[in-house]
Amino acid sequence: MRQILIIGAGRSASSLIRYLLKKSDVEKIQIVIGDLSLALAEKKTDGHANASAIALDIFDNEQRATAISKADIVISMLPAHLHIEVARDCIVYKKSLVTASYISDAMQELDAAAKENNLVFMNEIGLDPGIDHMSAMKVIDDIRSKGGKMLLFESFCGGLVAPESDTNLWNYKFTWAPRNVVLAGQGGAAKFIQEGTYKYIPYCNLFRRTEFLDVEGYGRFEAYSNRDSLKYRSVYGLDNVLTLYRGTIRKVGFSKAWNMFVQLGMTDDSYVMENSDTMSYRDFVNSFLPYHPTDSVEIKTRLILKIDQDDIMWDKLLELDLFNKDKIIGLKNATPAQMLEKILNDKWTLQVNDKDMIVMYHKFGYELNGEKKQIDSKMVCLGDDQTYTAMAKTVGLPVAIAALQILNGKIKTPGVQLPITKEVYLPILKELEEYGVVFKEQSMPYFGYKPD
Repeated sequence: MRQILIIGAGRSASSLIRYLLKKSDVEKIQIVIGDLSLALAEKKTDGHANASAIALDIFDNEQRATAISKADIVISMLPAHLHIEVARDCIVYKKSLVTASYISDAMQELDAAAKENNLVFMNEIGLDPGIDHMSAMKVIDDIRSKGGKMLLFESFCGGLVAPESDTNLWNYKFTWAPRNVVLAGQGGAAKFIQEGTYKYIPYCNLFRRTEFLDVEGYGRFEAYSNRDSLKYRSVYGLDNVLTLYRGTIRKVGFSKAWNMFVQLGMTDDSYVMENSDTMSYRDFVNSFLPYHPTDSVEIKTRLILKIDQDDIMWDKLLELDLFNKDKIIGLKNATPAQMLEKILNDKWTLQVNDKDMIVMYHKFGYELNGEKKQIDSKMVCLGDDQTYTAMAKTVGLPVAIAALQILNGKIKTPGVQLPITKEVYLPILKELEEYGVVFKEQSMPYFGYKPD
């Protein structure tokens, strides 16, 4: 039996583990699940004969090295900054590695050693990054193979709540890391290129510059710009493309409402608020408002945000119970962003019977034989339940499939890489279709842009 070591048994590993367990007899593989919590690792084995659990402290050098040395391939589902110690051990013990995380500078530095040892270090093979790379490169390569010239590439992705579980005015619940949602767009202006002109959107305007997207059967969505849309320009071979834009998908109206938090300063993570542990929701809101001897917190909020009490924006704030003087946030030495996250978690946590949804949407503009054309490619994936969520499926399944492909010698190009070659993306995308991850491509009139 060949051994696959999975490090990290969190939510994102559920579909990954189930897939490998189902394949274990045919593929003759033993799955070892390592986690700091032995109980969690044992739970994820589901009592399967081909699975075992170990307690694994990633900071225990001996424990980590022992586990990696016994494996035939390693999958790391740890937080991104913890992959590097695993990767270094994989070099030492000559084991290929698969992660769903962005390639860090430290990981990239291992490229030469991975090639020298004929190891595949596959990264960015989850959802976004991952499925976005593969589905985009499949269409781009196909356009180029026909002699087409790329003019435009726009890519959008969002983790959302499924329609049947969409039960609040924000049309949103947390399906992944809440902190990333609260801090989205910070750290510099969003940057993209439009009709050959570089464009920038500062954070203060980010959520008021959105694009509409229509997905058949699911209605209309909006998207706001990712911070750096140009990160993969050279990677995708799009250095000469006229328009390149990447964005995050939400239901229409979310961004305008979220902008209220930005205006008030509630998403700021750069300083600690005094007395945060004893502050009520109402106190939190009031701390961002000017003093007035008679006006209530509610009146001051409406005045500073320029919204009326019959505005849906006001109803959205009320739904979050923001003006409750009896609810205590209870976080010591917390930043505004951390306190907002706590408040939103109380309202936006998925309930037991809730399901999530992933929406991905690509637009490809190109010129072929003197004619401008466009292809729109759309994918919607629904979660099964709170364990096998759409997020867990779209993150974990491509990781699992890639690991087996590497183990079976079908993906063999060595080095630190992401999944942008046909060797990688063709078999993985094909198999993902069996699990409901299906892209529907449609030819469209080229919409382009008129230069400013």
